[in-house]
Amino acid sequence: MEFVLSFAIEFPSRWIRKYYMQNFTTNIVNMMKSEGLYASQGGPIILSQIENEYQNIEAAFIEKGPPYVRWAATMAVGLQTGVPWIMCKQRDAPDPVINTCNGMRCGETFEGPNSPNKPSMWTENWTSFYQVFGGEPYLWSAQDIAFHVALFIAKNGSYVNYYMYHGGTNFGRTGAAYVTTSYYDQAPLDEYGLIRQPKWGHLKQLHNAMKFCSITLLQGVQTNFSIGQLQEAYMFKEDSGGCVAFLVNNNGKDTANVQFHNASFELLPKSISILPDCQNVIFNTATVEAGYDERMTTLGHMFDSVDGWQEFKDVIPNFSDTSIKSNILLEHMNMTKAESDYLWYTSRFQHNPNCTNPMLHVESLGHLVHAFAGETYFGVAHGSHDVKGFIFESPILLNDDVTNISLLSVMVGLPDSGAYLESRIAGLTNVMIQCSELTYNLTDHEWGYQVGLLGEKLRAYDVQNASDVNWSKTRISTNEPLTWYKAMFDAPRGDDPVALNLSTMGKGEAWVNGQSIGRYWISFHTSKGTPSQTLYHVPRSFLIPSANLLVLFEEVGGDPLHISLDAITIRSVQSHYGHLSQ
Repeated sequence: MEFVLSFAIEFPSRWIRKYYMQNFTTNIVNMMKSEGLYASQGGPIILSQIENEYQNIEAAFIEKGPPYVRWAATMAVGLQTGVPWIMCKQRDAPDPVINTCNGMRCGETFEGPNSPNKPSMWTENWTSFYQVFGGEPYLWSAQDIAFHVALFIAKNGSYVNYYMYHGGTNFGRTGAAYVTTSYYDQAPLDEYGLIRQPKWGHLKQLHNAMKFCSITLLQGVQTNFSIGQLQEAYMFKEDSGGCVAFLVNNNGKDTANVQFHNASFELLPKSISILPDCQNVIFNTATVEAGYDERMTTLGHMFDSVDGWQEFKDVIPNFSDTSIKSNILLEHMNMTKAESDYLWYTSRFQHNPNCTNPMLHVESLGHLVHAFAGETYFGVAHGSHDVKGFIFESPILLNDDVTNISLLSVMVGLPDSGAYLESRIAGLTNVMIQCSELTYNLTDHEWGYQVGLLGEKLRAYDVQNASDVNWSKTRISTNEPLTWYKAMFDAPRGDDPVALNLSTMGKGEAWVNGQSIGRYWISFHTSKGTPSQTLYHVPRSFLIPSANLLVLFEEVGGDPLHISLDAITIRSVQSHYGHLSQ
């Protein structure tokens, strides 16, 4: 198996950042060399990448951008790995670094290598796209993927790398801002490692066709010419007589009948026919002969026993409980330093008889906020992947004396990309209490801060620590905010992948035997009114035969009595042929 080694650190191009980047890259390269992993040493690494899609943010650094690109290339090449270096999405990648394409349609969008001595390479062929909470899955059909791969090769492409060919899971808090735990589940091998048909089989047939034609593709001379208004041919010919043709129909609606080499060919809409001898079709990108499968869930264990659950209510801190104080609203990420998703903002409001019909108004730059006045919960508001800022407003009840205002700011992953990441801010930016006649701006009042939750401090999810928590069995609450739940279960029989079905929960995090399976957010619905994700992968390696510990932390209120642990299987359905969408 061959690998591509990639390095990317998105720092401003100041010398100190360059120093640390060079230090990091050098250390990684030396590690690879010490293990003999480069192809020049007989190992599996055939390419190394420096930077990742830097061109997307280069303009933000104005005149400092291009010199940084040249510096990064020179630094990388100087490490002498013995294999080529690449920069993806970087038109000005300096020699000998190869500029490559990332995307879904590189056969159409890639301008080609920026030097005649560089190959045409597609380093990230996106088989789907990552999904975010509140978003629908991105469905990219087997036919569409095959079309663009074939077109890229027809245009003298020499290398296509799939991203992702095998989906995966963002365990723990590793997912970026608003990204679900299920990552590229629509890949040819899904999140659980199961074959997703017809994508897997159709691409396998495409790869076989390419391999069958490979000698002529490598040694032949390419020509391109029109065979219709929206149809074209790419032909590779060897002096010895070998001939390969790609007949392309760019019309996405209609079948086309074309003439090629004195023969008639019917081209399905938006398709490419591959002719290994320029006469006979061995593969058409729109004709799916692989079977169609669908994924099934089989109930393995229901957590419906009231006696099987225990709960622990997290503590809402008062202003007097906090050790960190400030007269301004502090920034969330700088306070938590990624140790927790959670930051409590607490303040006190002195009652004023003139404040009638009080309304709490909170502005935040992300990602979510829960509001409490005293022990009373007044609701939640959140942003989205595309619009992270939001406003929370709710009528509140004020005491006759002093009311403690406690606001729990929540992050759902750190920023994933962009320029000046070190300058990004999150958390509360403005807090007011609006009365019928008056408005009290609390933004510059004294605030107390607490990083994280009590349950996190107690490690309530840990097998060794769970017994130290004051769990209650007297009554299992449902639809209660800031509640920890725990239950024991036996591993399902068999070796099928398993997943927690959390469709009756709200938002929070889940652990199995102390291992976080990630954040869940069932209550954030898509535009179609459904959760983005209800199944959460639990690797078999996390499980023991019996007495497994499940811990849930629920933020907004859910019902643990109706969740289940399900087995994931694949069932074949009737095969389909022709130009179909997956």
